[in-house]
Amino acid sequence: QVELVESGGGLVQAGRSLRLSCVASGITFSIIATGWYRQAPGKERELVATITSGGTTQYADSVRGRFTIFRDSRENTMYLQMRSLEPADTAVYYCNAVSKSGFSRSTFWGQGTQVTVSS
Repeated sequence: QVELVESGGGLVQAGRSLRLSCVASGITFSIIATGWYRQAPGKERELVATITSGGTTQYADSVRGRFTIFRDSRENTMYLQMRSLEPADTAVYYCNAVSKSGFSRSTFWGQGTQVTVSS
């Protein structure tokens, strides 16, 4: 079992920056990938960025070049540095982790943190 707790959301003006954090606890050694997803009102949850245990990153086209995903493995913490924020970035941001045990994989989610970008 893996528990994820996000923090760092809030209200920010367009063009400003914000950093989200996600702290993992539990069986963290089994995690093979973590990521950030977001869900805006009336829309489906979408991938923002992911990072594997090997450090490979992936970004949605809409955030590439503005957002950076990175982690501190010693602290079991993952971050999402968001720059040049736009009103379209307004959403609830969720931390995600995929763990592997044998041939099975499990997915875990945090409770979400609200990011609101004003124009």
